[in-house]
Amino acid sequence: MKSYTIHLIRHGISQGNLLGQYIGITDSPLAEEGKAQLERLAGQHAYPCAQAYYTSPLSRCVDSLKLLYPHAQPVVIEDFKECDFGKWEGRSAKELEHDPDFVKWIESGSVMAPPGGEDGGRFMQRVCLAFEKLVEHMLRSGQTSAVIMAHGGTIMSILSAYGLPKAPFYDWMTEPGHGYSLRITPGLWMRSMVAEVYDTIPAQTQDRSREHTVMDYAREAASRVFGEKEQTDS
Repeated sequence: MKSYTIHLIRHGISQGNLLGQYIGITDSPLAEEGKAQLERLAGQHAYPCAQAYYTSPLSRCVDSLKLLYPHAQPVVIEDFKECDFGKWEGRSAKELEHDPDFVKWIESGSVMAPPGGEDGGRFMQRVCLAFEKLVEHMLRSGQTSAVIMAHGGTIMSILSAYGLPKAPFYDWMTEPGHGYSLRITPGLWMRSMVAEVYDTIPAQTQDRSREHTVMDYAREAASRVFGEKEQTDS
């Protein structure tokens, strides 16, 4: 059976990351440290290539994709932007620690909306709808592979909604320049809208036992849930 692969990669370190700021929709550029990190990772590892490349519109994602895939012509997807932190954009947790609204937001598990911003449910709905549209496009067009350069929150939203093995939102947190590879089997997607998380990016070439565990747990989870293993092309 034909399968489709999507590689989710988090952008490199931005200026806002270095300052510990909330920079959801703020267009914080890649830091020099971020550029150097991506160049180092690209020199040490083979990043997965694809037929199509997609990115958040924010420059830290667009520039990260250009560094890792200089010949790519990416498609910008507006709804892959990070969560909107409203009036807290550009401010650090230290600066906000005495803000009662911020304290309530933290205590809620980031579920409630920041003042003037986006609540967790609306953010996840926005990202997931964009991801589903992308998958539908791939299935209709026959495009079998894609790279998505996005934000940590965007990636965690996609994987917590669709990834196998199932895991909570924050369990999918990944470092800048890193990510995960998904395999989508049409029958399984149409039936239950889930995707097998089969590898990390960069691939765990120095820890084959961990890579093996990730893949096996995904397949075992699918088998337990659906009663059979999906047969896919390599």
